[in-house]
Amino acid sequence: MEKSISFSKDGNRKNDTVGTPKHGSNDTADAKTLSESQIPGETEENDINIAEDHPSSESSTSLAQVVDEVDRFLQALSSTVEDESKYPEAPESVEILSTMVDSMITDYNDGKSLIRFGKDPENDSSFVEALNRVSELSNKLGEFPSLASSLNRMSAVLQRAMSFLDEEFRTLLEDWKSEKSKNNEENCNSDRCVLVDQNQQDHQSDQMEDQDQGIPPTFVFSPETVSKLNAIATAMISAGYEAECAMAYSVSRRSAFKSALDDLIGHECFSIDDVQRMHWEPLEGEIATWIAAVKSCSAVLLPNERSLCNAVFSSRPSSSHSLFGDTARAAVIKLLNFAEAMVLTKRSAEKLFKFLDMYETLRDLESSIGNDAGGSYPSEVAAETATVKAWIGAAAASIFCDLENSIKSDNGKTPVASGAVHPLTRYVMNYLKYACEYKDTLEQVFRQTDQEVKDDDDGDYHDHRDRDRESETSPFSRQLSTVMDLLDANLEMKSKLYRDPSLSFIFLMNNGRYIVQKIKGSSEIHQLMGDTWCRKRSSDLRQYHKNYQRETWGKVLQCLGQHDGLQVNGKVSKPVLKERFKSFNAMFDEIHKTQSTWVVSDEQLQSELRVSISAVMIPAYRSFLGRFKQYLDSGRQSEKYIKYQPEDIETLIDELFDGNSTSMARRRT
Repeated sequence: MEKSISFSKDGNRKNDTVGTPKHGSNDTADAKTLSESQIPGETEENDINIAEDHPSSESSTSLAQVVDEVDRFLQALSSTVEDESKYPEAPESVEILSTMVDSMITDYNDGKSLIRFGKDPENDSSFVEALNRVSELSNKLGEFPSLASSLNRMSAVLQRAMSFLDEEFRTLLEDWKSEKSKNNEENCNSDRCVLVDQNQQDHQSDQMEDQDQGIPPTFVFSPETVSKLNAIATAMISAGYEAECAMAYSVSRRSAFKSALDDLIGHECFSIDDVQRMHWEPLEGEIATWIAAVKSCSAVLLPNERSLCNAVFSSRPSSSHSLFGDTARAAVIKLLNFAEAMVLTKRSAEKLFKFLDMYETLRDLESSIGNDAGGSYPSEVAAETATVKAWIGAAAASIFCDLENSIKSDNGKTPVASGAVHPLTRYVMNYLKYACEYKDTLEQVFRQTDQEVKDDDDGDYHDHRDRDRESETSPFSRQLSTVMDLLDANLEMKSKLYRDPSLSFIFLMNNGRYIVQKIKGSSEIHQLMGDTWCRKRSSDLRQYHKNYQRETWGKVLQCLGQHDGLQVNGKVSKPVLKERFKSFNAMFDEIHKTQSTWVVSDEQLQSELRVSISAVMIPAYRSFLGRFKQYLDSGRQSEKYIKYQPEDIETLIDELFDGNSTSMARRRT
């Protein structure tokens, strides 16, 4: 036995159980069944009446019977020759089918629920099946002028059915609004799902791992809702109402996307003027918000929208492709507008890293669009994304190159006190350290810039650097070398501001050691500059060290090491010896007084300097003292000229370069 939908003589639908027709039944028997339930009298347009004198013995007709008769009628129409006299007459099943569909719509409309379609899957299936036949009849009857009355009837019922389905379709699509009003931050739970293809889930979860935002309610649909949407879309498309269905979907989903992006970005949008007027601090926050929105859009929203589109319009892939493309275009263009506005803002060094963050974000978006297996994204979306990414990259390259101008323009004439590390050195090296954390991105940016220069020169491109070196190094490493060369030249110029040559070498050592230590602490910079460059820097430091020792301690060692003039007629001259001790004491006191105020902030360099000074000074002084001390009378005379013991010299050397001008005074009290 099968459960079927039946209609009584008054036109009201009822559930009835009828026997399945025997295999032996023929067309004549089926026609008899239908003819006995025919509706006498004319039916007025857009109104269905079932005659009260319908025979009670045939009080109901199943949908299966009606559909079977309609199918035979459609087959007969398809095989009819052009002879109008041979057109078959419309069987009563055509009228009954209209009545059935009309009654079903009335029943749906009488429901109390906001969403009526989908409450009874079996009933919905019967409705769609009946509607499909109405659609087929409407299309076929149009070919036969003599069947115009039946066509009018079918068209009226079909129009009413499409109006009902269109309303249901829109209501289902707008379900996200009620969800959003309940909880604006609702996450996907056990009875709701997001339409993400299985092969996308792992990749997307990696991309969204660090994001705290949940899936917007605009993109959460239960499997049941998706199934209903698909059934309605399929029915409307089959009935020739594809444009209306697509319009309803497009309007709703664009609104959903706009709401989701507004929630993610936190505002409607910023105009170019708005962005340009903003101070950098709040703009930094807007950039961070924008980056999160783009990542969410790329990793979750757009893939889920594509999956939803494919699921709803599975019967018409071309419509799915077109509708998703329109939605994606609107969403991406809105996000790109902010990036375009950023390109037009005033350039400054602190903006580099945010621009690089934006570049990487757009690069990932471009990759996501390009790797879309279904080719769902319109070509202009990919092209526009690539263009804006290139603009952001060019802006980042320009900002980085401004570092050269900053170094060149730093030509102050006041030397840094105590020969310490210059603020310019700290600024440039820290800037480069952070910049090199974006090494791969900057490589792409400068490679893009180099290519644009070559293209602008129509292939006649000649860099001022050696072409062999250019072929062996990357664009960014060459740029980095240029910055380092400029910094070296600037520091060399600043070292000449010191009147004391020894202090100029301390200054060069301080800054050189700071640069080397920064490079050692950054594998990215070290890799870009190369071992040869790093070895040269270390060699330069050793040379500065030698120059300092020669300039500072050369005369002192000469005082202790040259014995010429100390002997007169083969004997040590006490007056000359006393003068030599006085000269040594004066020179050493002056060096200690001055250089104890100098600063060597790097502890290792400070220790190396003290050790190297002690290594030459202590043995020289001990030898001089041991050889000539005996020629001075013991007592007060000896104490007057022999001011220091070797241990005192070592102690005082250990007080050099600590920036303490009172060390000698403390020692002498």
